[in-house]
Amino acid sequence: MSETASPLSETVTVSILDKEYRVACAESERAGLQASAHLLHERMSRIRATGTVIGLERIAVMAALNIAHELIQAKAELSSIPLQEEMLERLTDKVQNALGEIDPAETPTK
Repeated sequence: MSETASPLSETVTVSILDKEYRVACAESERAGLQASAHLLHERMSRIRATGTVIGLERIAVMAALNIAHELIQAKAELSSIPLQEEMLERLTDKVQNALGEIDPAETPTK
């Protein structure tokens, strides 16, 4: 997405807080752009509705900060997944090793 159109892009108009913005983007990114604009519109509308933040620029900055914070949290959560998977694999190996050490002749039968 950019402010200037390239030969492979089209101009898309999005509406955020009753203002229209024309944005150049590839056709394959159009749905993502529209979803992003909708999310931003919703966040800015919520902030404006509180009445504690006045001015379009301040509302936009607050919405951007909130979205950026959520992005950082999501990235942190995603980066912890490989560690959790590694820990789960080690635990699975320990359980399987422990089960392999059990002598079937020593286990009581019902």
